Amino acid sequence: MRKIVVTGGLGFIGSNLIKLFIKKNYFVINIDKITYSSNFYNVKEFKSFKNYKFIKCSIGNDKFLKILNKYKPSCIFNLAAESHVDRSIDNPDNFIKSNIVDVYKLLETFKKFIKKHKCKLIHISTDEVYGDILKGRSTEKFPYNPSSPYAASKAASDHLVNSYVRTYKIPAIVTNCSNNYGPRQHPEKLIPKLIFNILNNKYLPIYGKGLNSREWIYVEDHCEALYKIYLKGKIGSFYNIGSNKNLTNIQVSNELLKIAKKTINVGTKVKIRFITDRPGHDKRYALNSKKITKELKWKPKTNFSKGIKLTFDWYNENKMYYKSLNKKDITQRLGKK
Repeated sequence: MRKIVVTGGLGFIGSNLIKLFIKKNYFVINIDKITYSSNFYNVKEFKSFKNYKFIKCSIGNDKFLKILNKYKPSCIFNLAAESHVDRSIDNPDNFIKSNIVDVYKLLETFKKFIKKHKCKLIHISTDEVYGDILKGRSTEKFPYNPSSPYAASKAASDHLVNSYVRTYKIPAIVTNCSNNYGPRQHPEKLIPKLIFNILNNKYLPIYGKGLNSREWIYVEDHCEALYKIYLKGKIGSFYNIGSNKNLTNIQVSNELLKIAKKTINVGTKVKIRFITDRPGHDKRYALNSKKITKELKWKPKTNFSKGIKLTFDWYNENKMYYKSLNKKDITQRLGKK
């Protein structure tokens, strides 16, 4: 049975990627150091499966090489990262350590491992490394221009991976994806936070005037793209992964409210409330994903109307997911500096 490693597999995208590979009959080793955003609820359906193994470990730990030598995976998907902009504004330290220093240690580990074993590394990054894209859509050739400590730390990790490809000839690929949404996402992020507030009769906090524009992709479409990149992606390449569908935060909020009102009895306190914007808030992210479509014949399958309905229904049917988290992580306001 083919084996893969998913780092950060207790998180949102990682757990959805694990679900896909288990479905495709791979043996999946989930490596996660367990932080506030890690959640065993995300993988509860897999824990008894014979082709799934969870191991607590940081990608920056020497133990990681021993795990690779034991299981000999054909690919490592690196999703281990600190990933919330607001948290990076409040405390950049963890982002520098996890997203830069630990990625450096991962690369050193991977370099040693591939001396004896054949394996690919797919490093999952973000569209935020490109910074504000006020017009058009950013291709893989666009210069990096990150605005937040989070985006800067991810940009640094991408450059590190690329430098190891060029200098040490490691078989690695970098992917830059747009905003994901779907089941299992931590409610510090916009859509699950709004759903939590709708389900709990609370106001819907929207930064500024709600006009910041993001490109949204359903998480299962992102995972399918990663699968195609694993099978056919060109070593040393960067691939943008996006839906070509931009929405403002106010549009997202209105769409959720429309779905909620058709599904549940929405409380009287559920109304949009504009709050003070966070510092350095980029106006717009937008990817040009023609490269992956042309080279790998991938394109997203789930339009936003369908995806957001599936997402709302999942949270509505899995209210225990919210209870598995620290309430302060759901309700506190971060990024006010």
